[in-house]
Amino acid sequence: MNYNTLFSETPPTRLFFKAALPGSIGMLASALYQLIDGMFVGRILGDTAFAALNLAMPLVIINFALADLVGVGSAVPISIRLGEKNEQEANNIFTCACLMVVGSGIICGGILFAAAPVLIQMMGAQGELARLAVEYLRVYALCSPVTTIVFAVDNYLRICGKIRGSMLLNVFMSLLSMVLEFLFLYVFRWGIWGASLATCLGMFICVAVAFYPFMRGKMQLRFCRPRINKQIIRQIVSCGSPSFLNNIAGRITSILMNVLLLRMGGETAVSVYGVLMFADGFIQPLLYGMCDSLQPAVGYNWGARQYNRVKAIEKRCFSASAILSLASAVVIFLFPAQITRLFMQGNDPGMMQMAVSAMQIFSFTYITRWFSFACQSFMSAVEKPLYASLISVSTALIFPLILIGAFWPLGLTGLWMNFGGTAVLAAILSLVLLLNFKRRFWDKQDKQEPQSAQK
Repeated sequence: MNYNTLFSETPPTRLFFKAALPGSIGMLASALYQLIDGMFVGRILGDTAFAALNLAMPLVIINFALADLVGVGSAVPISIRLGEKNEQEANNIFTCACLMVVGSGIICGGILFAAAPVLIQMMGAQGELARLAVEYLRVYALCSPVTTIVFAVDNYLRICGKIRGSMLLNVFMSLLSMVLEFLFLYVFRWGIWGASLATCLGMFICVAVAFYPFMRGKMQLRFCRPRINKQIIRQIVSCGSPSFLNNIAGRITSILMNVLLLRMGGETAVSVYGVLMFADGFIQPLLYGMCDSLQPAVGYNWGARQYNRVKAIEKRCFSASAILSLASAVVIFLFPAQITRLFMQGNDPGMMQMAVSAMQIFSFTYITRWFSFACQSFMSAVEKPLYASLISVSTALIFPLILIGAFWPLGLTGLWMNFGGTAVLAAILSLVLLLNFKRRFWDKQDKQEPQSAQK
């Protein structure tokens, strides 16, 4: 469907199902692969390799953070420019952003490859654990120039109205990476580097497939002669900063948590934390896929000054996010042992007891986590990066650091409680910012909305 018809004329409920559900399915496929990635490494290579994967993962995500900054940061102004009928400027931002992503991949990948041993050692890892973590990390660093753009092109497909294509791309990438990882680890008996190579190879193939129609000029967004300037860079950085800061701050927090867990509970505590992160890695992409898939529609209608339509779309987004998040809390609380056994062999009763307790405490996170997540996505979509950044940085870094100190006397239990406490504080902050946004922007915009706005 043409992006203009999809975003401006499709009824909000139908738009939600056409955009959010495929987006969630695509992200679910990615999440399932991440789960299976952890299962393959833990079951085939052992608990030390699983701990090494979780130790290196924050640095892997940091490697993608700068590319994500450009990808997400360009998607918002592109959508708004299309809503304003300024297709020439939208194409220029698209072209400049693609060049910036590839350039950042080269720079960040090179730095990460060189610094990997030092970074892993600084986290407290030694011996076999450190060697495996460096091995895993360096493959991602080498492949960075040709893989980091995969998340940006996913956004560009959705902007062009190719939501089903975006979903199928994510499903194909997950299935391909899964097959390759099984082949590399189980059949070829390669080490942990085979797991990261499988993911990178799957990403690279999907990048080539996704960009093929753009290269042929078959999409609404087209490559043009780039006219990059300070204003475009500033705009992209501003709009992408919430996602970037969330990634960086979240990984800093994860690194700190891994350091504390190694000191307080050893390799076992790091593995339990890894299980929590894999569970979150299943739920968060569903929320992200749902909210992120609606951002082009929200941004397009915001640029077209169809403010009531923006409200209608966001009501459905907030409601669905709440249902999904609360259901996740119930499942994690009721089935902690079953979820843990997906990643850990369960031969150590002490490890299982720690994991079950941590999972049940962790489940309370999703009672309130949905609200700040949906609110941050909305603020990003309407070019309010300061509000979105406040939510993301507070959720990913400030509140966790405060609660680490507050819950310190509780030991490991306090670290598990950190997630739920952070979610409560983030929801309160998000509500305050949302009310402030309504007073400063939305109430004024309501009076200016065209009479033709779709309710």
